[in-house]
Amino acid sequence: MLFPHNLGSSLAIDETELTNGELYTIVTNKAAHGKKGALVAMVEGTKADVVAAVLCRIEAMKRRMVIEVTLDLSPAMEAIVRTSFPAARITSDRFHVQQLVSEALQEIRVALRREALKAESVAIIKARNEKTVFVPRVHANGDSDKQLLARSRYVLFKPESRWHESQKERALILFEKFPNLKHAYNLSMQFRSVYENCTDKVTAKEKLDTWYRNIEMSAIEAFETPMMSVKAHEDTILNYFVDRSTNAAAESFNAKLKGFRAVVRGVRDKRFFLFRVAMLYG
Repeated sequence: MLFPHNLGSSLAIDETELTNGELYTIVTNKAAHGKKGALVAMVEGTKADVVAAVLCRIEAMKRRMVIEVTLDLSPAMEAIVRTSFPAARITSDRFHVQQLVSEALQEIRVALRREALKAESVAIIKARNEKTVFVPRVHANGDSDKQLLARSRYVLFKPESRWHESQKERALILFEKFPNLKHAYNLSMQFRSVYENCTDKVTAKEKLDTWYRNIEMSAIEAFETPMMSVKAHEDTILNYFVDRSTNAAAESFNAKLKGFRAVVRGVRDKRFFLFRVAMLYG
């Protein structure tokens, strides 16, 4: 489905699952705020050449009027935008980028919890063989090591200023027990602060360079992959600091489609479902 008349200067592109694992690439006009006129294109699949061929049916002059397109870190989506909207600024979504770093931090926490579970299991078996009762060691807040790590998941997502009292107590114990996790948390918050405190590309670039150096000095293996991803997409990541644009419009539109799909209890007739989507948002 293609609606050239809905084209605007600021677009969002993303993929969504329609039914049974079928992916569709969706381009939306942010100015419509997810209402009538929001849908620019909805193309089956995510192949860059196929989607770009559909979008290129729009007049070249109109396509060159697109100023910015926001997207996630998908190479296919970026290729679609570069082909279809050659004059547009490509901006990587802030929250997808931050998620890379947050997942690396959680990966460290999960690995430590796995070690704590193993240590506890060994202690339980040892106590059983010695015909004694296993009594787990608990910290001042009542958590054992495995509970401490399990219950710290949301603590590690938040900056310290947003912790409530019990989270502050848990974090104090957690970081004292696992200093490497504290270092990883600080690196995660340092990256978050780039988005929250920088107001231009030059300052953000300087902060990112400092973050790269800190990761290299820390030798925390889990952060190497997100660091390389950020470096690879640095140009489009830094474009966020021009207008602080995100891909929230695309995520919101996807949520609307999922809600609509739930209301009609699934997609039994795909063509009719797409027809209704076109009537609502096209």
